[in-house]
Amino acid sequence: MKSAFFTLLSLSVSLSILPAANWLQFRGPTGDGVVTDTNVPLKWSERENMIWKTELPGPGSSSPIVVGDRVFLTSYSGYGTDVREPGDLANLKRHAICLSKRDGKILWQHEVKSPYPDKPYQGQYITMHGYASSTPVSDGQGVFFFLGNAGVHAFTIDGRKVWEVSVGEKAHDWGVGTSPILYGDLLIVNAAHESNALFALDRRTGKTVWSVNGFPASWNTPTMVKVDGHDELVVNASGKLRAFNPKTGDELWSCQAIRAAELCPTIVAHDGVIYISGGPNSQSMAIRAGGKGDVTATHVLWKQAKGSNVGSPVYHNGYLYIVNDSRGFAICLDAKTGDVVYEQPMPTKRDRWYASPLLVGDRLYYVGRTTGTVVLAAKPQFEVLATNVIAGDEAVSNASPAVSDGQLFLRSDRYAYCIGTK
Repeated sequence: MKSAFFTLLSLSVSLSILPAANWLQFRGPTGDGVVTDTNVPLKWSERENMIWKTELPGPGSSSPIVVGDRVFLTSYSGYGTDVREPGDLANLKRHAICLSKRDGKILWQHEVKSPYPDKPYQGQYITMHGYASSTPVSDGQGVFFFLGNAGVHAFTIDGRKVWEVSVGEKAHDWGVGTSPILYGDLLIVNAAHESNALFALDRRTGKTVWSVNGFPASWNTPTMVKVDGHDELVVNASGKLRAFNPKTGDELWSCQAIRAAELCPTIVAHDGVIYISGGPNSQSMAIRAGGKGDVTATHVLWKQAKGSNVGSPVYHNGYLYIVNDSRGFAICLDAKTGDVVYEQPMPTKRDRWYASPLLVGDRLYYVGRTTGTVVLAAKPQFEVLATNVIAGDEAVSNASPAVSDGQLFLRSDRYAYCIGTK
């Protein structure tokens, strides 16, 4: 099986030249929530623009990805699906799931049990998002699932198991938040809470190519940033933003940054400037990429006491768009100065906003945990374009959407959805 998969991967093309209809990783083709397909519906409901709806085997916060005619995501079952009666932790199972893009039918799923102890559900922070929060990643031929201390699992897209490896045995009260990415033949995994390490695995075999340590309170997905013709792998951790050579793991530079008990938002970058947000006080910073050693004194461009503790920002036309996860305020910052352009309450009732927004043309799509999806104009003036609620689904929604062929793919703790014009 491994030799067959090696052949498939050797023939596979890179992420950058796969069809635009694919949505192969967390936050899409460019990893920053920017969508080139602008035919996504503005409005939907349980009756309007609903292509299909599929009940999932359990809850989950992982975002869907789209590979050709298939949709991949994760969920969990057996334990922790009811906060009042969580059940027996020994029965906890994670699910790696493949759906048909055409009709939502479950084509295959694999159940995974961790060999290591997990944190209990009742009374723990993990009740906010559960045990299946990492978005899978694909190169178009294989699909890779990071399931915390249950390991990293590689499958062919038709569901054949290829390999699995452990990247650490520890569990955290908040669970897992980071998703894997691909860089050439390397699968990059931020296993900060499983082993305090960043791993580069050979995507064909799962063997460790390199690893580095030192990532306190890091729940964010690693990000590739191009600087002066070369790639830098950037990860945010409490008190320090760090950049590495993605081929070797050698540290290139670091910068003193936001210190917090958790740093969830994935960074975004534009024209060599990195934008970060996070911490319970929801701060933001702009830091120029590149350099050597500690660049704190030379590369910090601005700091702002506004931001998000969970959802990632979006950059568009010189502005940074963020939704504060706990206060429910939409925020627009001037990306050059960090000045607040607007700060306005979302039009729904008080909610938490854990999903990272999408930029679709001139629209911003924000998914609330319990109040549906709000669409705002992507401009420096606050304007609500639509509020979309699917009746009959009162489950929590933590996942960021995916887009493919003019269709929007959403998931809650109960259902997966395909939204589009018929």
